[in-house]
Amino acid sequence: MTNTNIQLTSTINEDNKLTLALENIEMPQPGADEVVIRIEAAPLNPSDLGVLFSAADMTTAIQSGTEESPVITADVPAQFMPSLKTRVGKAIAVGNEGAGTVVTAGSSPAAQALMGKTVAVIGGGTYRQYLCANVQSCLELKEGTTAKEGASSFVNPLTALAMVETMRAEGHKAIIHAAAASNLGQMLNRICIADGIDLINIVRKEEQETLLRDMGAKYIVNSSSESFIADLTAAIIETGATIAFDPIGGGELTSDILNCMEVAAARDMKEHSLYGSDTFKQVYIYGALNRGPITLNRNFGFAWAVNGFLLFNALGKLGTKTVMTMRKRVADEITTTFASKYTHEVSLAEILKLESIAGYSKQATGEKYLIKPQA
Repeated sequence: MTNTNIQLTSTINEDNKLTLALENIEMPQPGADEVVIRIEAAPLNPSDLGVLFSAADMTTAIQSGTEESPVITADVPAQFMPSLKTRVGKAIAVGNEGAGTVVTAGSSPAAQALMGKTVAVIGGGTYRQYLCANVQSCLELKEGTTAKEGASSFVNPLTALAMVETMRAEGHKAIIHAAAASNLGQMLNRICIADGIDLINIVRKEEQETLLRDMGAKYIVNSSSESFIADLTAAIIETGATIAFDPIGGGELTSDILNCMEVAAARDMKEHSLYGSDTFKQVYIYGALNRGPITLNRNFGFAWAVNGFLLFNALGKLGTKTVMTMRKRVADEITTTFASKYTHEVSLAEILKLESIAGYSKQATGEKYLIKPQA
């Protein structure tokens, strides 16, 4: 094993500057219940961009440094600095998840059992060459599964499964999902088909409709269509969907979903009520693709809720037994139900180049970046 260990860090300084750079760090030594993983693949998820860029204005980004060790600097607008005071001056290690080979293991039986195995890992700082992690943060991959295949074993697969388990736990019977052609959306579609759950997929382009239809999706509505509201309402009437997951956040989509749910529910009302139907309608917002205000046009009565949905909070509510079952399913189906496709493979250095940033910061559907820290 080499003695060099490079990691990607994001730092905000008191001069209102964001700095992204590669740092040489010490090779970690595992504790009893820890392992050292040679990270061979790590995905670039939207949640990683929040740590990477924070509130910086990336249109001001400047690249310096060398070809092997680029440095990116960008301005952070002054109005955001007060909310970032706990970050100022700290080099934050980037990367939520990844996969690779266990090269050193602690003394516990659980750690020793992973020696030499290919594992997926979650917990932060995966954009580095060697990572020390507790065995509880690792998922042993089935023999023959590559690090690339297992790199996205946590964030998207567990979020998709958590949506389904949350639906069940809260007594709903069908799901509405926005930005449904995303990598996560495709996983959710495959889960719902396999589990016999009706899923209404909201997309915004015709090619996204085609993509999901070719995958077997039954209910697809296009938010760019003039008949969107009517189409969504019709799908809700047919499926009885009363729970939705929205990664867009800003704008009126959450409001539109609730209003369409209310129209569907009100069809069964025998008498008019000033307070709307008593059918409970739930929308969870789990992303911020639109960072603008969430606008609610109140035509959906009083039986409703809009909440944030964060993976780790959701897993905590579902309980250990359910989560362990979910993790096993991910490991068993990582090359089928939970398979991820990558359009770009880049090194740690290439992540810090302006042309790469211009590509992955778009968060475009169908474009997913994989980081190869050993490259």
